[in-house]
Amino acid sequence: MPSLPVKARRRPRKKVKPQITVVGLGTRGMPRVLGGAENYCEQLLPRLAARDASVRFVLLARKGYVEADRATHKGVEVIALWAPKHKYFEAFVHTLISAFYARFVLKARAVHIQAIGPGLIAPIAKLLGMQVIVTHHSRNYLHANWNGFARKALRFGEWCAVTFADAVIAVSPSMAAELRARFPARAAKVFHVPNGATEFPTAERDASALLARFGVERDKYAIAVGRFVPEKGFHDLIPAFKQANTDLKLLIVGRADHADDYSRALEAQASENVIFAGFVDHATLGPLYRNAGLFVLSSHHEGMPLSVLEAVSQGAPVLLSDIEACTDLGLPAQNYFKVGDIADLAGKLRADPKTYRVAAETFLRKYRWDEVADETARIYASVLQDRFESVTARA
Repeated sequence: MPSLPVKARRRPRKKVKPQITVVGLGTRGMPRVLGGAENYCEQLLPRLAARDASVRFVLLARKGYVEADRATHKGVEVIALWAPKHKYFEAFVHTLISAFYARFVLKARAVHIQAIGPGLIAPIAKLLGMQVIVTHHSRNYLHANWNGFARKALRFGEWCAVTFADAVIAVSPSMAAELRARFPARAAKVFHVPNGATEFPTAERDASALLARFGVERDKYAIAVGRFVPEKGFHDLIPAFKQANTDLKLLIVGRADHADDYSRALEAQASENVIFAGFVDHATLGPLYRNAGLFVLSSHHEGMPLSVLEAVSQGAPVLLSDIEACTDLGLPAQNYFKVGDIADLAGKLRADPKTYRVAAETFLRKYRWDEVADETARIYASVLQDRFESVTARA
């Protein structure tokens, strides 16, 4: 008799984890949108998305700041929602709308909220049944551009973030220590993970045409980068630069989100030697850093200054105000000036810019985005539990 065919054994199917959605809230958007939190998301979220294919990452942006209502950037979906164009209500209203959109349209498992203003929405996100991670970028209630009511709201946003979030990421060690001291019952939920140094496009052979566009020459200008708000200290930098009377020109890269008397007063000081470049993309900013004789950060308040890491990574000497967020970086004393002291800053500007050069490779070892993403993924794993296991296993 012919033998009966042997039934082939079925290979056990590999279990595939069902996809979950994590949504970023609280920023203007990405890519190429001005702002520290925006740059943070642009660098971090694609790296997190690459670590676990079963996690869908979505960033909810504000209409008017991104080019398209729907796009994908390096594996992260970017969806633009309406927001009022208002200095005080824009971030809050957009984050509130975004929380409901995340829960009921995207069916999100978790949200990653950026900054303490949007942190006001943390308890609502929890009530909606989502897990919450908050990155604390800066003590915004110390910033001079906010009125008394806004400062109280921001302090309350910080309280909401620390009290209701499943994890809080502080970008500087001093901020993390201060939060643990003020919220001892939540200390175990507060983590310090620094920012990373932005990767710029490969250096070009000749940047002369680009520099000529801004009226500057290689090594003959100082560069400053930031939004036109009082905490950035441009109102100290410009008079100090004029008082120093050096051979350098001053190139200021940035603009105001919402034009006001402060930003208009700054721009009114434009001259042949004080040049306002406006907002530029990374392809332009990289060579502006690389060819600068000096980078200056005159801020009165920061969380962790990304622009300093960017400047160092591109080889620019750096001169910084002596605020805690800058001294946390651990540079030599000569690289700092007394915050708000125009005379001290002017004196430092008269020195040879090479005095402020930093050993970039050694300095930047602590500030690599891939390592930042690994540390953040471990925090995600502690919150999401069934995701990012491979990252947890390496810890």
